Amino acid sequence: MALLMDHQFRLLPADKQVETRPFLEACSYLPFFIDCLGPTLFAPIKAEITGNLTKIKAVYESNPGKYKTLQQILEAEKEQHGSQWPRVGATLALMWLKRGLRFIQVFLQSVADGERDEANPNLLRVNFSKAYDASLRKYHGWLMQNLHKAIMYAAPYKTDFLKSLSKGREVKDEECLEKIRKFLNNFSATVDTIYEVFSKMNADLEYKV
Repeated sequence: MALLMDHQFRLLPADKQVETRPFLEACSYLPFFIDCLGPTLFAPIKAEITGNLTKIKAVYESNPGKYKTLQQILEAEKEQHGSQWPRVGATLALMWLKRGLRFIQVFLQSVADGERDEANPNLLRVNFSKAYDASLRKYHGWLMQNLHKAIMYAAPYKTDFLKSLSKGREVKDEECLEKIRKFLNNFSATVDTIYEVFSKMNADLEYKV
């Protein structure tokens, strides 16, 4: 669990502005989290997260003062791109990234809550299925849905996953789950806030891939 706890997301300020630099720094470790699920099988998900982070980072680094928060990026791009927005730039990258973050959020919360298939308690299929349904399924066509179904059935055992999060150390399951809950405090608040911003700005797109 050290993997996530060593790179926690920041506590949001009262105005719920998400600072871009700390957000990108925290997100930069999520690909290593994906590796805990399976570095080869989950490579497409890892690549998508990394690609979207790269696009957002490029916009931020072009003018850190102007793009200090994610909200400022969306507002600036809306003004800059006019009718093309939100299907462009860092806005589009963040739209897809937040869905990946929601997947991770729901998956980890489901694991932490102890949701499982009672007949196969060491499998993670129930947790993956819940996360996928809550975050990505509606945006995926038949081909992508079947790809993710195959990935779900090839997911690691829960015990192996928790051991990977702990960087191979032997840690009691409940200790690891408690650290997941602590990680989720700031992580979930950040993800929920990004969703709220997209909703308020009407920046979400419903097309499928």
